[in-house]
Amino acid sequence: MLTRKQHQLLLFIDDYLRRTGFSPSFDEMKDALELKSKSGIHRLISGLEERGFLARRHHRARALEVLRLPVVEGPAPVMAPNFHPTVIQGDFSARLTGARPLDDASAVLLPLYGRIAAGLPIEALRDTGTQVEVPISLLAGSGEHYALEIAGDSMIDAGILDGDIVIIRNETTADNGQIAVALIDGQDVTLKRIRRRGNAIALEPANAAYETRIVPADRVSIQGCLVGLVRRY
Repeated sequence: MLTRKQHQLLLFIDDYLRRTGFSPSFDEMKDALELKSKSGIHRLISGLEERGFLARRHHRARALEVLRLPVVEGPAPVMAPNFHPTVIQGDFSARLTGARPLDDASAVLLPLYGRIAAGLPIEALRDTGTQVEVPISLLAGSGEHYALEIAGDSMIDAGILDGDIVIIRNETTADNGQIAVALIDGQDVTLKRIRRRGNAIALEPANAAYETRIVPADRVSIQGCLVGLVRRY
């Protein structure tokens, strides 16, 4: 995946190369991204190299080459309070609309919609322009998918750690025992295991340090179910 700053830097370098024929200086890149030091630019360039978006010609001065650009279909809309994200179709029997297959089409880029609590419920925050590279094998066949970054440790016993990227298939229902994205009272979003108890829904953590939260069913809306996970080291 690309962070917002990586995405901005990549587009700046590509535009500069097209206009001048050579790559910008570190000072120019630092000023363009409004960073305080050039060390931040070094880290961003290294990250872009590792992800195959940028190449650095080490025996030449100011020699950067853009290998590929992430595909963004127009400006990303602002996250609405009721958390209905724009998602990408995951039907891989035909060409993906809005997603870019990578290399041999074994992976695609999905939009990353901010951080979601795996502890106490928090409002999901949208990090616009950020994408995550996801192996096609992680997606649940046809259907709509998006990604969220985990904040918190309440699902660690289910193998979901703080900072992990979870892949969500857009659903409005979840089976008992399924891990799902739950919207509470139209504003708080959390990732928990779902259990139905009469007219209520139990949001179960996977960490003994946290308590199960019981919420009336009419206050909970399922926004999608967990189908995969990406972890960065």
